[in-house]
Amino acid sequence: MSTFLGMPAAPPRSPYGTGNLRGEQAFPRAAHDELRNEQLRRNLGRATRTIRAKRLHVTGELPDWEQLREAGSAIKTDAMNRLPELLEQLESKVTERGGTVHWARDGAEANEIVTRLVKATGSRDVIKVKSMATQEIGLNEHLEAAGITPYETDLAELIVQLAHDRPSHILVPAIHRNRDEIRQIFLKEIPGVDPKLDNVPAHLAAAARAYLREKFMTAKVAVSGANFGIAETGTLSVVESEGNGRMCLTLPGTLITVMGIEKVLPRFSDLEVFLQLLPRSSTGERMNPYTSMWTGVTPGDGPQDFHLILLDNGRTAALADTVGRAALNCIRCSACLNVCPVYERAGGHAYGSTYPGPIGAVLTPQLAGMHAAKDDPNSSLPYASSLCGACFDACPVKIDIPSMLVELRHQHTEESGTTAEKLAMKAAATVMRKPKLFTAAQKAAGIGRVLAGRDGTLSHLPAPLSGWSDSRDTAAPPRQTFRSWLASAEGAATLRDAPAEAHGNAPQEDEK
Repeated sequence: MSTFLGMPAAPPRSPYGTGNLRGEQAFPRAAHDELRNEQLRRNLGRATRTIRAKRLHVTGELPDWEQLREAGSAIKTDAMNRLPELLEQLESKVTERGGTVHWARDGAEANEIVTRLVKATGSRDVIKVKSMATQEIGLNEHLEAAGITPYETDLAELIVQLAHDRPSHILVPAIHRNRDEIRQIFLKEIPGVDPKLDNVPAHLAAAARAYLREKFMTAKVAVSGANFGIAETGTLSVVESEGNGRMCLTLPGTLITVMGIEKVLPRFSDLEVFLQLLPRSSTGERMNPYTSMWTGVTPGDGPQDFHLILLDNGRTAALADTVGRAALNCIRCSACLNVCPVYERAGGHAYGSTYPGPIGAVLTPQLAGMHAAKDDPNSSLPYASSLCGACFDACPVKIDIPSMLVELRHQHTEESGTTAEKLAMKAAATVMRKPKLFTAAQKAAGIGRVLAGRDGTLSHLPAPLSGWSDSRDTAAPPRQTFRSWLASAEGAATLRDAPAEAHGNAPQEDEK
């Protein structure tokens, strides 16, 4: 058995992940900038509406859809509860079939392993299957710094790479681009492309295919992610829609797979559940056009040198959170993004992380932390939600994202030290504990009526309350508090007459 690095080392070490898991701006600032992009909002709105409609159609066909969701949730929860033993079992099975397993504590370590393996082949190029894990750790940037050129072969990932852009969606990384923009990118970045190329989708795809064909046929090394890793058999699986993944997984002599440790499933039969849940929730299809599976090395067929890198990068830190650990159940379907009103308007770049949308708002702070620096942008992500609950309803493995967002807000508040909000709440608690102070505060609040507009609301409050009134109106204080009304003659009379009114409104028995 050949294993590099062994099990992840015990602390002291950084508990958080590295790579593309932190933006440069807090979400409100970044979202404010993105909201100005009207083209972006049109692209996102059109795409998410289409995917939502397809998903509702194909999930509605299954009478046992809710039972499938329950099964998926149970399987993933069981896997997280037994993660150490399942990972060791996976390692054993992969090595039995001729593969080599590496353990990476964080993104930096994973990048170094991949770079070393590529250099050992003598190749200066690699072809890549779409992979969130390699986006997360910034593998492309690391390879380029080492003189190795990575080529994304998924069409959307290729568009993002050629545009020197960042993905904005888990499933459709170039969802923020329209056909005219893609045409301009291809004309500028693809060598030898027909200058008469138009914006017809089939013609754009053909141009990308011609560009990639040589890469497929000449590349010695491929890098992939994995949708699932089966502990029982050592089998890895990638599902995709274009066939580029199948080319990468079969043609090169060396295959390197970077898999987050949470992708492990206990049994091969578990795929029966997830290969129904994933395509319906992600692309609105009944089945993925291409489902590829491989187990170690098969002599004379496919890559003859297979390496599996098991990536932690903050996942064990998330696993230690009794509430937040359920985020590791995510199967990266993007259903929560497609129903989220915040994501649809702000787009993926506003989140600053490889993982945007509702799942990114809970997963990113757990992988990379919320207090790594002063005014950490990740601390704003749990607030990037209206808590409408649509993400919970759409999630195929029933991750309760709204409850996790509330918990992360609580954790952020607890870790933030003394803040203006905490001082205000402490002052309010002091007032409410003392009846005389509370009565005086109620009377003083009545002064606020002078600030009210003709509609009876306070639209502009003085600092430090201006942050509240910038985004919502507040009803002006009433002319009379409830306690003073109750102590008045009118209140006493109303209270005295209430039993009689209740009796008079009671339903009468039918006459015999």
